[in-house]
Amino acid sequence: MSIDRRDFLKGALGSGALLASSATVEARENNPMPSEAVGLLFDSTLCVGCKACVAACKEVNGMPPEFSTQDQLWDTPIDLSGKTLNVIKFYKQGTGETRNSETDGFAFMKNSCMHCADPSCVSACPAKAMTKDPVTGVVSYNKDACIGCRYCVAACPFGVPRFEYDKAIPQISKCQLCRHRMKDGKYAACAEVCPTGATLFGKVKDLKVEAKRRLALKPGEETSFPRGNLTTRDQVPHTAPAATYVQHLYGDKEVGGTQVLKLSAVPFEKLGMPTLPERSYAATSETLQHTLYSGMALPIAFLGVLSFLAKRTTKDNDGDDHTAPDDKKQGGSDV
Repeated sequence: MSIDRRDFLKGALGSGALLASSATVEARENNPMPSEAVGLLFDSTLCVGCKACVAACKEVNGMPPEFSTQDQLWDTPIDLSGKTLNVIKFYKQGTGETRNSETDGFAFMKNSCMHCADPSCVSACPAKAMTKDPVTGVVSYNKDACIGCRYCVAACPFGVPRFEYDKAIPQISKCQLCRHRMKDGKYAACAEVCPTGATLFGKVKDLKVEAKRRLALKPGEETSFPRGNLTTRDQVPHTAPAATYVQHLYGDKEVGGTQVLKLSAVPFEKLGMPTLPERSYAATSETLQHTLYSGMALPIAFLGVLSFLAKRTTKDNDGDDHTAPDDKKQGGSDV
């Protein structure tokens, strides 16, 4: 049997017509953020690169040290991994002499889970190992439910979930906003230990108000910055001159909004933060899936292609001549 490209395309186009005629599915909107969602505000202009947040995160989450130097004397993670849930990265341009300057300057950026309002990792996980708390909004991971498919790793637009490739029984590692401490009235350790308030914990709605206050500040204006937990005001504020902020609150709109918000004086793309659409990838992919499978349209279309090929094969086989030649009917005679 031979099926040429024209015959295959005829069957595919016929099935495509079936898909086009199927019922239209309404596009899914971004899932909203819980009204009492908690999160972090990271202000790059206040970060001094001390990495106290990295050390505290490892301590309260029982994460092992990670060495990037041969002597292995210091815990020196350079990126998120199966051993590191939170990391501070360094930006330097030119001479690197001016703090919080894009040109000839330097700045810091905190990388950890963004706790999206409409997380791709939750949408992609087939085993419900990734879940979003309906009250706090924290995106959590259940190692007992995980099947190791790593779909969450591929789905996350921020490249956050990491797989433990070096373990016999691996699992996914990601920040869970110290949710295990919340039952005791505590909060994210990274915010608790930050000396300047660069990392601030609180309800997302309160963090947004604080972020907008900072964006409206006059550069150089002496300002009081809350530390620790914004909601409870549990620590003495930090005083410093306001920086010249990029007039954008990162995470406010990106992929439907995130519970980790960021401010900076250096363009976010320079600090490694991706430029993303306002529509979440979860909403886009689920709309596509629901459209294709509405009324079993995609399976029926696939069966249509198979049926066309089978019919074509049967027709070709019926037209073949398999009759053996009869020498006696060819006009010859024995000698």
